[in-house]
Amino acid sequence: MKLTKQIGLFVAASMMAFACGAPSDTVKTGDAQEVSESTGQVLALKTDASTIAWRGYKPTGQHFGQIPATTGSLVVADGTIKGGTVTFDITGLTIEDLEAGSENHGKLYGHLQSADFFDAGNHPTATFEITGAEPFTATDVVESKEEFTSANTPSSASSLSPQAPTHWISGNLTMRGTTKNIKFPAAVTIADGTVKAKAGFNIDRTAWGLAYGDEATAADKAKDQFIYNTVSLVLDVTAQ
Repeated sequence: MKLTKQIGLFVAASMMAFACGAPSDTVKTGDAQEVSESTGQVLALKTDASTIAWRGYKPTGQHFGQIPATTGSLVVADGTIKGGTVTFDITGLTIEDLEAGSENHGKLYGHLQSADFFDAGNHPTATFEITGAEPFTATDVVESKEEFTSANTPSSASSLSPQAPTHWISGNLTMRGTTKNIKFPAAVTIADGTVKAKAGFNIDRTAWGLAYGDEATAADKAKDQFIYNTVSLVLDVTAQ
């Protein structure tokens, strides 16, 4: 049995999105919560078997890729997750819809790393620290929001969420020097010294200061010249 302090699971993303008509869900976001020490079995994150995919939206298109996890661990006891940490490398963010080495790929990568988005020069990593895990019930739902309707309206939470979620996971997500607590449904299995967790959800990037091209003005919406605030994240992580 070991004692651990959590420090971070990150989920970051950036890019294009907003709309006003079809519902698209974003996770409940609030102030950072205190992280208590957790006692239990500490399992190391298998970075080669864990993926964090992102997708961003604008009315005229989408971009997507992955953000690598570099370190992390989960704490389990009594058959449930008690805590955990994951650190993500913002500078290692990939863009999969554009050809690597192309001019457009380079421009987008550079823009995402700039102060307009992640400000990776000052904040090269993002973290997520688990603050709670509780059972998911059949009556539980994720709050929905209305999105500006376009050909690329962000995916809804129901389409991103794993089948048969087992838990609500809460944690402090830190990006760009800002920490917010988020809560999302996940499908978690714990067996033979291995934890597998899958989750898919939306976040509002502006809560972490990634406000470039946001949905603020009606004039820009009328011209489809904005990036949706909503970013989709899909996690598939393994620890053992």
